[in-house]
Amino acid sequence: MNDQPIDSGADGVEQGKRLIRTGGERGLSLAERLSEHFQRLAWRSPLHNMRLKGRHPLKLIAVGEDPFFGDVERGNALLDGAVCFRGEQRSIASLDFARPDWSVAMGEYLHGFGWLRDLSSVTTRVTAAPIAEALMQRWLSAHGDKVSEPAWRADLVGRRILAWTAHAPLILSANDLVYRSSVLHALAKGARHLDRAADRVAPGPGRIAAWCGVLVAGLMIPGGDPRRSFGETGLKRALEQSMFDDGGTVGRSPWGQLDAVQLLAILANAYEARRLEPPAFVASALNRMVTALLGVCHGDRGLGSWQGCAPVSGAMIEQVVEATGVRTRPLKQAREWGYQRLNAGSTVLIIDAAPPPLARLAAGGCASTLAFELSDGPHRIVVNCGGANMATASLPNALTEGLRTTAAHSTLVLADSNSTAIHPDGSLGRGVVEVELARTESENGSRVEASHDGYVRRLGFTHRRLIALGGDGRDVRGEDMLLPADKRKRKANTPFAIRFHLAPQVEISPTADGQAAILRLPSGHLWQFRCKGGSLAFEDSIWIDGAGKPMATKQLVITGESLAGGANVSWLFHRAK
Repeated sequence: MNDQPIDSGADGVEQGKRLIRTGGERGLSLAERLSEHFQRLAWRSPLHNMRLKGRHPLKLIAVGEDPFFGDVERGNALLDGAVCFRGEQRSIASLDFARPDWSVAMGEYLHGFGWLRDLSSVTTRVTAAPIAEALMQRWLSAHGDKVSEPAWRADLVGRRILAWTAHAPLILSANDLVYRSSVLHALAKGARHLDRAADRVAPGPGRIAAWCGVLVAGLMIPGGDPRRSFGETGLKRALEQSMFDDGGTVGRSPWGQLDAVQLLAILANAYEARRLEPPAFVASALNRMVTALLGVCHGDRGLGSWQGCAPVSGAMIEQVVEATGVRTRPLKQAREWGYQRLNAGSTVLIIDAAPPPLARLAAGGCASTLAFELSDGPHRIVVNCGGANMATASLPNALTEGLRTTAAHSTLVLADSNSTAIHPDGSLGRGVVEVELARTESENGSRVEASHDGYVRRLGFTHRRLIALGGDGRDVRGEDMLLPADKRKRKANTPFAIRFHLAPQVEISPTADGQAAILRLPSGHLWQFRCKGGSLAFEDSIWIDGAGKPMATKQLVITGESLAGGANVSWLFHRAK
């Protein structure tokens, strides 16, 4: 990263900021993949199993607390004898951990014991404990003594330890001493596994989860002071590697950001249960993470659809932030995390002004550079399709992968191609490497001008986007430019499309001249859209909601062709009522 600040504003916005971020498309090298493969083989060896042997606790020193509400629908399904997750359902009575027949996402939900939170949110301990113990016994019989993936993947072991200790009354209430001993033995064995495996997880929420597991084990298992000291050092290192200085996580996903905030909040509660102060770096990280998280929230206080994330409700965000105890304002300019927030009046506009995440740091990253979302109070107007990493299992794989494309985001698409390549195996390839950014603030409003080089190597154009929000929040002016980046000759014009995906509740009324539209919000407010430099069309689109389900909606599409010398399209959203 190379940045030259000219002037710093009091609100974290640097006037005249020019930012150049260097990304990259390189995934794990062959040597790194081989190293991971051999490490997984080593975990199955008798030697590793011998290392995991040791005394297991007779009880926990204390019981922490999970301060977050679970999913009511999933919790009620557990009461009815079924495990449900993102459109999949399995009967508890027939659940076979030794022969998994579920998706990766369902497997992570089961092995990470996230279902304990859902179950505890809908019923009492007396009712929940038999259900939790039945599921626990099934898991122990298949994986309690056998180290294998994915059950013993380090990030899932970390999440499991946090869940077991925070919901201990649900899984340790039985009078069966053999069962209780098996649970505590698996807990201690998992902690010893994490001592050696936590640093093998890629930076991001997964590594944070692994090291939080080490620390909570050190806090809750008798004789854990050496592990606690070791864990604090490891977690500090993990946070330094998993976060940018502005508080954003390296995978650039708002859902990953929310996940990391929750992990640290549960860890802080574990310290509180022991009547100990968490390390200062934990509080510092939480403060920066929450500030960055609020920066990508809309007027309804919920998260937008970025990097595979589906929208998260404002109620959930409010509850999570309250549990952290952090009191802060939204970050307007997350320079390294890559999101720019413009707000005035009741209008909020969020821009993705960075390259996609590095291939090695995020699965399911999206080619969304220079896309934006727009909302007016509690109502969203312009959105991204979103949800690639959170869609229900019923969606076809082709559609899920399509949600990651540039065309699924509210930005310009050149020659019907992605600004960053998406490989058949799902990884991100070549494309956007540098994003140049200049932001200015004045009493008349905010202005962001940014460009990316994602189309330069293949098509010879730089995409530059200018967006300005008026001081009263009633006008959003934009301009998309295609600038020739080399001198090679082109025999044919290059087609482009600028897409504005609309929220499902927005009603469209085209104007008679075909170059504008009236957008009606559920509140009755009217926004006018007008463009110049291309042909306006109205097409079908989809939007993945907070439950991972697709909803039919519409999109505004400006089409045209760029000559060898480039192209220029201007557009305007104006609040008329």
